[in-house]
Amino acid sequence: MLEPADTDAGVQARLLHDLEPVVAENLDRHLRTAKPWHPHDYVPWSRGRDFAFLGGEDWRPEDSPLDPVAQVSMTVNLLTEDNLPSYHREIATRFGRDGAWGEWVGRWTAEEGRHGIALRDYLVVTRGVDPVELENLRMTHMQAGYDSGDKTALQAVAYVSFQELATRVSHRNTAAATGCPLAEQLLARVAADENLHMVFYRNLVAAALDRAPDATMAAIRDEVVGFAMPGQGMPNFLRNSATIAKAGIYDLRLHHDDVVAPVLRFWQVFSRTDFGPAGEQAREELAAFMAGLDAQASRFVEKRERQRERDADRATGARSASGAAGRPAT
Repeated sequence: MLEPADTDAGVQARLLHDLEPVVAENLDRHLRTAKPWHPHDYVPWSRGRDFAFLGGEDWRPEDSPLDPVAQVSMTVNLLTEDNLPSYHREIATRFGRDGAWGEWVGRWTAEEGRHGIALRDYLVVTRGVDPVELENLRMTHMQAGYDSGDKTALQAVAYVSFQELATRVSHRNTAAATGCPLAEQLLARVAADENLHMVFYRNLVAAALDRAPDATMAAIRDEVVGFAMPGQGMPNFLRNSATIAKAGIYDLRLHHDDVVAPVLRFWQVFSRTDFGPAGEQAREELAAFMAGLDAQASRFVEKRERQRERDADRATGARSASGAAGRPAT
């Protein structure tokens, strides 16, 4: 176990070295578990047709088989995947490009690259969204890139443990919202990758907790309290996130119940007995934050349900008024 007196920089450097065998073991497990797949298999190419540049017709809103919420969620998911070059830089810089760490960085990058390819091909071929707007958004978002700031390697591993699971939940719930069996199949395949990535990072943090409990606990607290999805810098992200939350695709309740809480349980954060004073303080702060997040999530769900009830009442009233207007006077 690393000594509490070690400097933070020393802890980080020694952890990267000490975790190398764990990385190698989990990389082997990942390669045995991951199933190869090909993006082109999930795209209905027979539904594609030329756009105006090649003599066909450009996109029109009525072309899309997706409702507005599904369009928003699939676009956000794809744009998030698009920033892969920035994500690669982030993890390659922190984990290195040599040994088992480097092998994982390359493998993860290659697997993630399939997601953007498959999602874009599906949306363009099916005319699910305006391809011109989609390309403009991609250019803007990728040009801005992604920068996680000055996260340490330990904080980065803790962050992606939650982020990969959050992405999996978002993809799976977006699949259900599309109403398209082909989109559901594709997004389920992407979500399966994200889950395996989460397991890899989650296992590394579990090993780090055994080696440097206080430093790892502090990193977990930091990343839970300051968590933000990597797509937060994309255009209209807040508005689109609100749309996605109102639809129940990804909201505070899901974030608390299906993302953060299960990972914390796996690490046995609230039952460990090996923390020193710094770790205990970080755990207490995390517990207080989780209680606040739970309460905030409950308020959000209650507010959403009240709004849905009001919308349903208005819709019923509008139908009644329309029916009354259509009846002849007596």
